Amino acid sequence: MELIDRYLHAVKFWLPNEQADDIIAELSEDIRAEIEERESSLGRDLTTEEISGLLRERGRPVLVANRYLPQQHLIGPVLFPIYKFVLKIVALCYLVPWFLVWIGLIAAGADQGGTRGPHGWAATVGSMWGSLWFTAFISAGVVTLVFACLERAEAKSHFLRTWDPVKLPAVRNPRLISRASTGIELAVSMLVSVWWAENLSSPVVLHRPAATIVFAPWWNYYFWGFLSLSFAAAALACVNLMRPYWTAIRAAARLVLDGAGATLFCCLLKANILAEIVLPNVPPEKSHAIAAAINLWAARTLPAGVVVGVAIVTIDAFRVVRFRNLRPAPPAGFLNTVGRIDPPPQTSK
Repeated sequence: MELIDRYLHAVKFWLPNEQADDIIAELSEDIRAEIEERESSLGRDLTTEEISGLLRERGRPVLVANRYLPQQHLIGPVLFPIYKFVLKIVALCYLVPWFLVWIGLIAAGADQGGTRGPHGWAATVGSMWGSLWFTAFISAGVVTLVFACLERAEAKSHFLRTWDPVKLPAVRNPRLISRASTGIELAVSMLVSVWWAENLSSPVVLHRPAATIVFAPWWNYYFWGFLSLSFAAAALACVNLMRPYWTAIRAAARLVLDGAGATLFCCLLKANILAEIVLPNVPPEKSHAIAAAINLWAARTLPAGVVVGVAIVTIDAFRVVRFRNLRPAPPAGFLNTVGRIDPPPQTSK
C-alpha cells in the first residue's frame, strides 16, 4: 500500500493544515474501501498496476484536494458578465478612440521630429503599437483589480443578492426620441444658423483695426452648404419633436445630413480656406506665413476628421438598418410620454 500512502501524502500537500488530517483520513478510508470491494469481486489482491489505475481515475492530487476546498474565483460567475461588459466599455470608449487618434497623428505628422522616410514610419508605428498594448494591459489590469475586490466584498456581504424587482428600469421603446434632446437640438440649430448667417456670409469674416481675417473666394460654397445643412437639421428636429419616434426614412435622412456635413467639413480642412490674415505690428511676410501655417495644420487634421466622420456615419447606418428590421412605427399620437405604445382609441359609431 506504499503507492496509496504516496498518493495521500501528495494530496495532503495541497490541503490547509487545520483540515488536512481529517480530509486525508476520510480519503484514505474511501480509497481502501474501494480497493477491498474490487479485491472481493475479483477474489484476489490488486496488482500495483491496478491500484495505479484506480488512483489515476480519481485524478491528480491537486485536483482531488481542490474538491475538498471552498471554490474560489478571482472573478466569480456572479460578477463575470458585468466584468466582460465593463471591459467592452473601456475598449470602446478609451482604447478605440486612443488608437484612432494615434492613427490620425501618424498620418498627419509622422514626418516631423526626424521620422522621415520608411524607417521613421516603422519606428513611429512600432512605438504606437507597444504603447497601445501597454495601455490596454494597464486598463484591463485596473478593471480586473476592481472586480476582484468586488468579488471579495460580495462573498462576505452578498450585496448583489439584496435587490428589489420594483426598482428595475422600465422597458423603453427603441423608436422613442427624447423630446428634451430634440428641443435642445432644434434650439442649437436655429441659433447656429442665425449666427452663421449674420457673421460668416462674407469672405471677410473680421475687419477691425486690431485684425483682419479674409477667407478664400470659394468660402461662399461652404457657407451656403453648412447653412443649408443647419436648416435641414432644424427641420428634421421639428418633425422629431412633433412625432417623437424613429422611422427608417428619418433615420436615413439623419444619415444623409451627417454624411454630407462630414464630407463638407473634411473638404474644408483641405481647402486652404484662409486667404489672408492681418495683425497689428506684424509684417506682411510674417502674416502670410501664419496663414499658410494655419492652412497646413488644418489639412493635417484631415485624418482625424475622416475618422470622426466615418464613426458618425457608421452609427447612423446601423440605426437605419435597425429600424428597417423593426416592425412599423406606431401612428401619430399612439406613443405616450414613457415610450409605451398605447392601444388605438375607441371611436364612437
